Amino acid sequence: MAKIKKLKMPQILTVVGVDTVIEGDLVFSAGMHLDGTIKGNVHGRPDTDATLVVSRTGRVEGDVTVDNLVLDGTIIGDVRACNRVELATDARIAGTVSYRLLEMAMGAEVNGQLVHVEEEQCAAAAASEEPDEAV
Repeated sequence: MAKIKKLKMPQILTVVGVDTVIEGDLVFSAGMHLDGTIKGNVHGRPDTDATLVVSRTGRVEGDVTVDNLVLDGTIIGDVRACNRVELATDARIAGTVSYRLLEMAMGAEVNGQLVHVEEEQCAAAAASEEPDEAV
């Protein structure tokens, strides 16, 4: 049986505080920690090991496209993770989860489909979905 490596977290460069609400799409690189709410889509820049960490108080109302997701909060929307998804006990997702590797704790909920994707499929899809650069 193959041993799965523990996720090596990139440096957290972006923090969204507990009382913060962002309305609109958000694009980030490296690591982002979310304690607040984002009402819009969240995209990690490709090839930056983009990792979104959502705490128990964190919430995303929109689609999430990242390399890695560590979730203990809520996402209402589809999730595409080109590498790994870790769902902690209080994780809640209402939408389709596309992943390469999945770790799910007892108590986590996914109300939607779980879709396994290969690395090649994810890379091709990420290139076609890359958001426009912010001005």
